[in-house]
Amino acid sequence: MTEILKIGARGSPLSLAQTARAAQALQAAHPGLNVEIVPIKTTGDRILDTPLAKIGGKGLFVKEIEEALLAGDIDMAVHSAKDLPAKLPEGLSLGATPARADFRDVLISSAPGGLEGLPAGARIGTSGLRRQAQLLARRPDLEIRPIRGNLETRLKKIGAEVEAVLLAAAGLQRLGLTPPQAVTLAPEEMLPAVGQGVLALEIRQDDARMAELLRLIHHEPTGLALAAERGFLAYWGGGCQLPAAALAEIENGRLGLRALIADPDGRRVIKGRKTGPASATQAEAGALGQYLAAELAADGGADIMREVCGP
Repeated sequence: MTEILKIGARGSPLSLAQTARAAQALQAAHPGLNVEIVPIKTTGDRILDTPLAKIGGKGLFVKEIEEALLAGDIDMAVHSAKDLPAKLPEGLSLGATPARADFRDVLISSAPGGLEGLPAGARIGTSGLRRQAQLLARRPDLEIRPIRGNLETRLKKIGAEVEAVLLAAAGLQRLGLTPPQAVTLAPEEMLPAVGQGVLALEIRQDDARMAELLRLIHHEPTGLALAAERGFLAYWGGGCQLPAAALAEIENGRLGLRALIADPDGRRVIKGRKTGPASATQAEAGALGQYLAAELAADGGADIMREVCGP
């Protein structure tokens, strides 16, 4: 009987589409490999009427999948890296990160002109504090409306419940969606979430066979960038949801990391940047993120964290 590699993922159309991409990459690297995608419903998928910050954060999209991985019910999990908490459960590790897709955010509205073209007091649909803080920092007149659900569900709310929504470019591209009046926002306008556009392939730490299978589809520049961004995230801990963003890129032989932390209403946005060699190890890239986070904490980020998360 031929062995089947079981890959766990959320059951949303986007998750299944990106998991299929990871499976195809594995099969291309290892001809004859048999895979099965196992959809797993997570707490985050079941609770759709409450903002994530109020029900425990983005880790709710991975908990049940990681439990299945630890139990041996699946051999690998495919996550959007931005859904991963700062710390992985004991016994699990990231086996690979394929090349990053588009990390930017996209504003889709009922009228042209992008963010500046929105009328005064326009309602913007987004459930993330990161996006909310950066939107209000530029346009304090906007009204933020928390919305959740899959991409198609959120797109249908434009014109009915909100004037615009903010979505990740990578998700739209992976589903082949090209909505009209879509404007891609540069990082200077909207710094992305940690790991946005990255697929994180999670395995058991003691599974040497899976680690070897994944080695051929790992993209080291993406892995370094994600390590730097997650180092920044880890500094703040996992106790509550903070309006924080980070983006690492390799340019001209340097690993550059820019990041911010803000209060939810956008009144204070503390930004910083740090660089290191592109030849850094993942541990060194993670330390770069920690150093930048410490600088932002000293510049006022620690005060924001106390106000948002409590003492």
